[in-house]
Parts: sequence; C-alpha cells; structure tokens
Amino acid sequence: MNETKRKAIALLSGGLDSRLAVKLMLDQGIEVEALNFSTVFCTCTAKGACKSEARAAAEAFGIPVKVLNATRDLMDAVRNPKHGYGRGLNPCLDCRINMFRKAKEYMEETGADFIITGEVWGERPMSQRPDAMRIIEEESGLSGLLLRPLSALKFETTIPEREGWVDRSRLMAMEGRSRKPQMQLATEIGVNDYPCPAGGCLLTEPQFAVRLKALLAESPDPPVAEIMALKLGRIFFSSEGRRIMIPRTEDEDKRLLALAQPGDLIIQGHNIMGPTAVVKSNGSPIGGATRQEAAALTARYGQARDDEEITVEWWLAADTSETGGASCSRPDRQTFTISPATGWRLSESLKRI
Repeated sequence: MNETKRKAIALLSGGLDSRLAVKLMLDQGIEVEALNFSTVFCTCTAKGACKSEARAAAEAFGIPVKVLNATRDLMDAVRNPKHGYGRGLNPCLDCRINMFRKAKEYMEETGADFIITGEVWGERPMSQRPDAMRIIEEESGLSGLLLRPLSALKFETTIPEREGWVDRSRLMAMEGRSRKPQMQLATEIGVNDYPCPAGGCLLTEPQFAVRLKALLAESPDPPVAEIMALKLGRIFFSSEGRRIMIPRTEDEDKRLLALAQPGDLIIQGHNIMGPTAVVKSNGSPIGGATRQEAAALTARYGQARDDEEITVEWWLAADTSETGGASCSRPDRQTFTISPATGWRLSESLKRI
C-alpha cells in the first residue's frame, strides 16, 4: 500500500449503505470528508430528515460534512431530462450525474483524490443498473475516480485501487436489493444505530408527479415554496382552472398558510373549526367563481358541514417585501355566507389531483 495518506469525498445520505462505504475507507486509513445533497423532494420525515441522518453519521465517524441544497439543479433536470424519467417524474440519471459533478468540483476544491459512494450493483432499478452507473460515471467526469466499496469487485479496478491507495482485496462484491449482506457487514465492522430503510424521492410517486406537472404547466419556474405545498392537502381545480388547496390536518393547515404566496386567496370558516383553504393566484387576480367554489369546499370540510349555511371569511396573502414571502394577516378580511351542501356537490364534480 502507498504510504501517502489519501483523501476521499463521500456521498453520505446517512443510510446504511453510505455509512458502510465510509467505514470501509476509514478502516483502510483513508481520510474522508462527506457531502450530503438535500432537496424538497425527499420523503424523509422532519424528525429523521436525510441531512440530519448524514450529520449524525458524520459525527459518529468523526468526519466533516457539508450539506448542499440541490433542489434548483434537480428542477432543471425535471424540466428537461437528457436521460428520461422513471415511473414518475424522476430524472434519476440526470440527478445523479449532476450530484457527482458537484462532488467532483468539491473534490478538486478540497484537494481530495477520489469519490466514494454506498451504491450497490443492481440495488435501484434506474440509477444503479450497471449500464446506468457507467453513464453516470462518464458524464460526471469521474471515470476511474469513483469507488463503490460495497460493490467494487463487480466493477473494473479504479485508480485508487490500481495506485495502491485502497486495498481491493478488502472491498465487497454486493449486488441486488436484499439488505442482508449490508446488515451482516455492519455487525462485522461495528456500524451500529443505522436507520431503518425509509424515505425516498417524491418524484417517483405517481400522484406527486401529476401534481408537479400541473404546477409546471402554470409556471415553468415555480418558487420552491409552491413545490413544497404540493406535498400537502387535497388539491381541487376550480371551474376557472385555479388550484384550491384544502388541508387535511391542523399541521397541514399551518404549513399551507406558511407557504402561501403574495396574492393567494385565504379562506376559512368564521368562528367554526375546520380547514383554511389556500387558492393559488399564480400572480394574477382570482375570479369570483373560484372564490365561491373554494368557500363552499372549505365549508364542506369544516365541522359545520351539516349546517344549512355558514359564514366564511377571506383575505389575500400580502407581500412581506423584505423576505419576498407572504403575510397572512387580515387587514382586508371580508365575510359572506355559503352552503356546505354546495361544497359536497363540488367535491364530487371538480377535478381533483
């Protein structure tokens, strides 16, 4: 082995595979620094967010970690994927290529020698097929410098192995989707407290893909807040084609209000428990028909849904100027009465995604 200490940049999600890859390198005396990529499309819960797991793993290993937000780059790929989509609106190959290009830039900035990942041969159907992995490596400019310790013996020898920086005989030949080999290795090399399999990418989910396509049809370059709002509530389209968002829980209610954009219409029952609807303006005035339909839907999903008529109030989310976000204070509040029964009919007749 070469006596010069070498440095690797690890793509660290915080999951078991990436933790094992890091540990295998540390056990060979490689200096490791981690990169974690986050986007609004991650399906991890807030408590177990990917970047939190990555930071926890980095702390356990005693290595530095840098978190990069890749949402904008991924949105570029969603709009124009060179390598197409998976089952949803997921441009997995383009996403990985961009991620590795960023990692290569960081490798060069920090004086590191190569990149490591926890990828396993054949584990993911789109981005971890052998042919796809080769494309990703070549188009990211990392040919020979991308080491996958868990499946290294399935690939041609990399530069770190040929140069003796890494002992190839101590690397793995894992393949397929079973996690048993990884769990066994974790026990053998002392990787503990790793998270259970969970999370993923919202872009792979058909319903979310439908919602995102509808948003992109309205606005090719939507604010990140608009994308985040797609995760929440029921979405109806008014007879005028406007998105009406009805939260399902108190938490969704608060989050939708927090994500409201200037000019969005906010509607809630007056002195009645129930959802606060958000009608998306997309930068243009909202018509009276949409306002009436949104009010009826708000009444339908409230706790006074069986009343003959209820009072609702509405106001426009205002620009907060400095932050560019919206304020949901109600200086221009207006009220009117509406029949919940109308909302029941509308919930069956209006388009919903």
